[in-house]
Amino acid sequence: MKVFKIVILTVLIFTSVKFKAQNWKISENYTIAFSNKDVSGVFKEMSGSIIFDATKLSSSKFDLKIKVESISTGNGIQNKHAKGDEWFNAEKYPNIEFISSKIEKTDAGYKAVGKLEIHGVKKDYSIPFTFTKKGNKATFVAKFSVDRTDFGVGKKGNDVAENLKIVATIPASFIK
Repeated sequence: MKVFKIVILTVLIFTSVKFKAQNWKISENYTIAFSNKDVSGVFKEMSGSIIFDATKLSSSKFDLKIKVESISTGNGIQNKHAKGDEWFNAEKYPNIEFISSKIEKTDAGYKAVGKLEIHGVKKDYSIPFTFTKKGNKATFVAKFSVDRTDFGVGKKGNDVAENLKIVATIPASFIK
């Protein structure tokens, strides 16, 4: 009976301890860059939360939001077109969002699996990334491609290539 009580007490102690991944605060010097043979630029405003621990992937999660209005191609006319009805329609769809449902280890690093929403269209998406940690600072780097026409951004066959390469570099600090 005594052994049974000890086992029950041990189970209660371990189930009351929450095993959570680490919270990371996104630093201001992030970059969200896009490019193809026709156009390149950055999105200057991003917000969200990163909960990540390489040893607790089941508790890890990304919830990121990019403000479409912050697009910068280095050309004012291109920026205006990109924000307009034919392309991103920033007024109607002000954000690009990614919310992960799971994080997995891969041979090259990790991948965040979840929903990517652009231009009001949500799709299942896997975003590969690497994670480098030094002390209480870390950098997440994601490199992937998006077919803009899958999300209704622009039309197929117009002057801008359909496939965009995305490189997101997100430095972060550990939140205690």
